[in-house]
Amino acid sequence: MATKKQKSPKSPKPKKESFDHLVMKEESGWLNLNKKDLGTIDEFARVYIDFLNRSKTEREAVDYFIEKSQEKKFLPLRDVLKLEKIPSGSKVYAINHHKNIILAVTGKDPLEDGVNIICAHIDSPRLDLKQNPLYEDTGLAFLKTHYYGGIKKYHWFNIPLSIHGKVVKLDGKIVDITIGEKDEEPVFLIPDLLPHLSRKIADKKVSDAFQAENLNLIVGNIPVTKKDQKDPVKVAIMDLLNQKYGIVEADFNSSEIEIVPAMKAREAGLDASFIAGYGQDDRISSFAAFRALLDLEKPQRTTLVFFVDKEEIGSTGNSSIQSSFLEIFISQLVEKMKGAWSEKTVRMALAQSQAISADVDVAFDPNYKEVFDNRNTAKMGQGVIITKYTGHGGKYNTSDANAEYVGKLRRLFSKNNIVFQFGEMGKVDEGGGGTIAKFLAHFGMDIIDCGPPLLGMHSPYEISSKFDLYQTYKGYNVFLEKMR
Repeated sequence: MATKKQKSPKSPKPKKESFDHLVMKEESGWLNLNKKDLGTIDEFARVYIDFLNRSKTEREAVDYFIEKSQEKKFLPLRDVLKLEKIPSGSKVYAINHHKNIILAVTGKDPLEDGVNIICAHIDSPRLDLKQNPLYEDTGLAFLKTHYYGGIKKYHWFNIPLSIHGKVVKLDGKIVDITIGEKDEEPVFLIPDLLPHLSRKIADKKVSDAFQAENLNLIVGNIPVTKKDQKDPVKVAIMDLLNQKYGIVEADFNSSEIEIVPAMKAREAGLDASFIAGYGQDDRISSFAAFRALLDLEKPQRTTLVFFVDKEEIGSTGNSSIQSSFLEIFISQLVEKMKGAWSEKTVRMALAQSQAISADVDVAFDPNYKEVFDNRNTAKMGQGVIITKYTGHGGKYNTSDANAEYVGKLRRLFSKNNIVFQFGEMGKVDEGGGGTIAKFLAHFGMDIIDCGPPLLGMHSPYEISSKFDLYQTYKGYNVFLEKMR
């Protein structure tokens, strides 16, 4: 009997495997935003732009932080120390030489279990007046300067500049000076040589063509009318300063006067996705950290933000990260919160702390591809950067965070939907830079660099991304509140 031919069963089609989860994907952070998100980012950026325009020096940044923190009921530490005991949830601040400031919110956990710390610097590259700056030459009055931090000298020629500073007179009276920020005020310039006469200079190396001793601010041309007066334009300028501020030339000897760009920070780009302004290294990180702390209420762990000076010149001096200000602050908290002070408790509190060195890093610039490692350089609009190490060459002068701490921060940011990326500063032997991380690492605490990317870093008009600024703020806020 004939039987039907059996059909052989079809082999199942092989399932298409996905390897997407195995490979990192670079993606613009702007792609996943809705209209409300964009509005929030724009509003945050507007407040930041106001901060930049009001805080062009480290002293002005401290003033801003005091004003805004007091609005949120922060109290000077000296007042809080009068209490018998500092309760959790207390909001305090302390100032050091009016050039750095610590703000803290006390938590419920014992201080010896550690503190969550974000530390950023509020000084930026600039020009400082020399101690005897005013002179006249060929009917023109000038102010001599000494540059501060890592600048490209040619950036500072023929741009509008303003004067910010403090003069201490012989009788001890302090005079604050700000000229060039208001529209009705004059600005100042360092004149460059016209191209018609620059043939020989154009053939020189940039480092030779632009000399530090030529960074002289032109300030006047009208002489006094007194006949046979020596240096009549210089005298006329000094007379103006005396009438307005009551100072004489010798008072420059006890002054701190900074020359900074007079340009206002503002939105940049046809889509207004950028912020352009002076001093974003490192006031962008400072602002994000400050706002992150202000938005905390009663954290479990004591949290603090520490804003320091002198980072751009090696972190030396009594207002730098290497001063004893942080240790003194922690000691005072220990004494009031624990009821007794001991060196052991202070050391344990610092050693058990977890910290972020809040500093900017470079963004990949397609115009200069040759100096970047594209795979290991951050991109604009892709979030806050985690930088495991800085330094130069063979990681010299850096704090290289351990893998456990990097992993901990990755988990924290991922769990809380913070958009982040990893990056370092260019190709290995192309250059490099340092941060304050290594100085806090000295206490034994875990610390890592983390901040937004910039284009045009250390120029008079740096560029940041609104998206990266906001993700930095969110990341700092989560770190302060939830890092354990």
